[in-house]
Amino acid sequence: VQLQASGGGLVQPKGSLRLSCAASRSIFSINAMGWHRQAPGEQRELVAVITIGGSTNYADSVKGRFTISRDNAKNTVYLQMNSLKPEDTAVYYCSAGNKYAGAPYYPNSWGQGTQVTVSS
Repeated sequence: VQLQASGGGLVQPKGSLRLSCAASRSIFSINAMGWHRQAPGEQRELVAVITIGGSTNYADSVKGRFTISRDNAKNTVYLQMNSLKPEDTAVYYCSAGNKYAGAPYYPNSWGQGTQVTVSS
């Protein structure tokens, strides 16, 4: 599956952004989809995952501020980001893969990144 991320931009601290990840085919049968981010000089980190059943997992740093959702009818996964902080600045990537109970998320398809900059 090909993935296209969009929605990044420049936002002030405490602001909001919604990222979108559009898939080239139906995501109805995709086991799990995720959002990752990579700041300059840092490793890529998993931010949020949503499974085919709608279960979600978040990195501790974004819990309570970010929400991942999937719209199977639109073949799109979203990341709603609220109360943004300067440390959220990074390139954000979406992915598709597998996540089973008790196991980590394993992405196998990646979209291109979209830049999110949080600054006053």
